This record gives sequence, C-alpha cells and structure tokens, in this order.
Amino acid sequence: MPKADPFRPTDDDARALAHRLIGQASHGALAVLSDGAPSVTRIALTAGNGVFTTLISDLAGHTNALRLAPEASLLIGEPGKGDPLAHPRMTLQVTARFIDKTDDNATAYLAGQPKAQLYIGFADFHLVRLTPNAALLNAGFGKAYRLTPADLLEKT
Repeated sequence: MPKADPFRPTDDDARALAHRLIGQASHGALAVLSDGAPSVTRIALTAGNGVFTTLISDLAGHTNALRLAPEASLLIGEPGKGDPLAHPRMTLQVTARFIDKTDDNATAYLAGQPKAQLYIGFADFHLVRLTPNAALLNAGFGKAYRLTPADLLEKT
C-alpha cells in the first residue's frame, strides 16, 4: 500500500505564514556540506522578497564550503515557549551567491543587522545572497506544505 503524501496543497494561509516567518527572520541555521560531511551553523540574515542575505567571514568553515558547493539548506522560525515542535518553521533549499559589498547591498543588510557595521568593512567578510529553490513549511502538527520560490515572493 503506497504511503499517503504528508504534504497538503499549498494555499494562501500557508503562503502568508511563510511570508511571516521570512519577515521575522533575523537569523537561521545554515546547513552545508564541508569535507563531505553535513555541518550546521547559526547565521545572522536579512530577508527581502523571498531572498536572504548574510555576512560571513573567511574564518568560518561554511564560507569555503559554500564556495565549493553553493547548494545549502536554511532553517528559519523560532520555537518560542512550550513544545518547540508545535511552532511553525520552514526549511529552504537555497543556492548561495557571493555578492559585492556595494553601498546598496551593504546598506540593505545593515538595516536589518546594524551591529554588523563593526565588521562589514573588513576584507575577509563577504555578503552572500541565499536564493530559495524550494521550501518545506511545517505549520504545526499535520500541517506540512511544499512551497516554490514563487510562493515566497511578496505580493505587491
């Protein structure tokens, strides 16, 4: 007997929750492959229109890992009080791209992460854009959704 698909059809409520999680995200857990093994680290980030930006140093192991294999995973969503599994969270499959620290890119990042002003100008720090390819939203028990990059875009 085939297993039932645990994912519900994506609807406007799921998209709205995804947008809320993205809008609230100031950090997340980034998973990369480093020397053939999975590695997870916490990163500060900003988000805009379904795309994330982070600032990382050459001293961090995940920096070289992203240069070698730009495919990664990003988990966002805070557990809050009580059972951490009862709170919504979203795992995004992303592709990392190192971007220039132009005035516009740096200003946008610093608007969400003002303490980064202390080190954004250091030569060994790099802005990285994390562009989602797909997402899995867990909205609570029995409420799982697959989302596309289009589902993550803000409607204007």
